Amino acid sequence: MVNLRRLDLNLLVTLDVLLAELNVTRAAERLHISQPAVSVHLAKLRELLDDPLLLPGPRGMRATARAEALREPLREALESLSRAVAPAAPFEPASADLIWRIAATDYTESTIVLPLLRQLRVQAPRVRLAVLDLVPSRMARQAEQGSVDVIFHTTENAPQGLHRQALFTEQYVLVGRRGHPKLRRRPTLRQFCELDHAIVSQDGGGFRASTDDVLAAQGMSRRVVFSVPHFLFLRSALANSDLVAMAPERLVRDDPALQITSAPIDLPGFEISMYWHERVHRDPSHRWLRERIASVV
Repeated sequence: MVNLRRLDLNLLVTLDVLLAELNVTRAAERLHISQPAVSVHLAKLRELLDDPLLLPGPRGMRATARAEALREPLREALESLSRAVAPAAPFEPASADLIWRIAATDYTESTIVLPLLRQLRVQAPRVRLAVLDLVPSRMARQAEQGSVDVIFHTTENAPQGLHRQALFTEQYVLVGRRGHPKLRRRPTLRQFCELDHAIVSQDGGGFRASTDDVLAAQGMSRRVVFSVPHFLFLRSALANSDLVAMAPERLVRDDPALQITSAPIDLPGFEISMYWHERVHRDPSHRWLRERIASVV
């Protein structure tokens, strides 16, 4: 059994060329090394394989039975290795047949995935896209294991060790149904606090959010009467009631059933970023996907 740790790949390349040329001079020319160097390689191969491999012949050299047996398997192995280490082929979206998995909240589904889907269906019609629930505590592990390709998350409190690209900065706006009688003009801070508010409580059932912290710092409070776990349900609830909410602008700005009004409170916004693992960082198809995502936002 040949010890592969002792096997220099250059020796196999030399043997492949020697078996093709059956001539040390021509082999040296093809390999761009000297004839003595080819002879040294051949000597090492003979010792390693315990066979003369090439013997003097009437018109150069002739292969031994062992060398003849090696000819085709060696050629196939070198070709396979060459393909394995060759630069990745350019990504062709029109013919690509693969699956991408994206971890997102309902907010980033609406603001990023939905416009991305429209573009993918045109440019990469055979690609399949799976959207998974975002679980922040599992983000890094999912990316490392390959169960997700891209993650959308706020820049704040994001996991370490992943590549990141900032996509956009979001701001909050005061929103209610189209024609809401109390949103015809910008409300005063007191009027704002007297409205019936709805919030998204992602941890479930809460009636307090960052707006309440800002108000508390000014010695005021608002009426929060409705708490939901998802942004998309919040949008529907606002369109079908007299509730109002401080909502991300991108979520509501194109909804004809909703009306945006300037709020009398300055609420800090947030930044949304895209995350991915080093294992796919240089992959042409993944790079193409990231470029499409950046373009749609």
